[in-house]
Amino acid sequence: MKQRIRVVGIIRNEDGILVFKGNRGRSEAPVFWELPTGKIKYGEQPEEAMARSLTEYTGLVASSLSLKDAITFLAPEGSSQISNLYIIYELGIEGEIKPTPKDRYTAYKFIKDFATANIHLNETSMSVIEIEDEKTTSSHISSRDTANGVTINVDGASRGNPGPAGIGYIIHDNTGKIIEQGGEFIGFATSRMAEYYAMRKGVERALELGYKTVKFISDSLMVVNQLNGVFSIKNQDILPIYKDILTKIEQFDAVSFKHVPRSENAIADHEANVAIDKLLKKD
Repeated sequence: MKQRIRVVGIIRNEDGILVFKGNRGRSEAPVFWELPTGKIKYGEQPEEAMARSLTEYTGLVASSLSLKDAITFLAPEGSSQISNLYIIYELGIEGEIKPTPKDRYTAYKFIKDFATANIHLNETSMSVIEIEDEKTTSSHISSRDTANGVTINVDGASRGNPGPAGIGYIIHDNTGKIIEQGGEFIGFATSRMAEYYAMRKGVERALELGYKTVKFISDSLMVVNQLNGVFSIKNQDILPIYKDILTKIEQFDAVSFKHVPRSENAIADHEANVAIDKLLKKD
C-alpha cells in the first residue's frame, strides 16, 4: 500500500488560526483552504521539512516548532487505498505575522470560528483542526451501561472523496447473533459525510425496531469522538446531521459510541461498498 507523508503547521494568534488559499492554476476544481502543509524531501527530518515548506510557500520563518501529534487515515486513490501520515506541528512566529504567499498559495486569513467562516477547508486540514483544537463541547450522550443491549456497527464509504458514496450497518444482540444487516447508496458525498449518514441510519433503524439500549460502533474516530463530545463540530456541512443524531438518541434509555479499527468493522464496510457497486453497475 502506498503511503503519503506530509507535515502540517498550526499557527495561532489573537485573530485565530492561520489558513491559506490554494492555488488552483488552470484547473476547474474547487478552491480549498488549508493549514500550511508540505512534503518531506529525501534526507530531511520532518521538522526541517516543516520549516522549509513554511518559508518556501508563505514567506514566514518559524521561531519555534513543537510536535503536536501525528494522525493516520486511509483515503481512496483510484481503485486502491492510500495510507496518509500527517505530522502536526505548533509553529511560533516572532513579531507580527504577515505572510507573503507564493507558488502553492494565493491568499491567507486568520479564522476564529470555522463553523461560520465562509471558506472550504480541505479534508486534511478539517481533521487536524478538529482533532487539535483544545476547545470541546459538553456531551449530550448518556454514558450508562449498554452491555446488555444491541450493538450496531455502521460504516460509510466514498469513492473519490467526494464521489459515489454508500452506507452500511449490521445489528447483533448481546450474544453476537446477527439480527439484521444492510446498506444503501446515498449519492455523491465525502467520506466524512458518508460516515455521519451511516451513523444516522443506524440510529434510525434502532428506533424503528424499538431498541432502547444500544451500542454504536464505527471505525471513524472523528465521528465517535464528536458524538462523545471529545471534539467539537466546526463545519457547517456536518452540523445539521450531527444535531439530528443528538435529537434522535434522546429517545434511547442508554446509548454509547465506540471506535474500532477498520478491520473490526468489515461487515458494515462490505455493505456500504456493495451498495455503491450495485448503483455503478446499473449505470
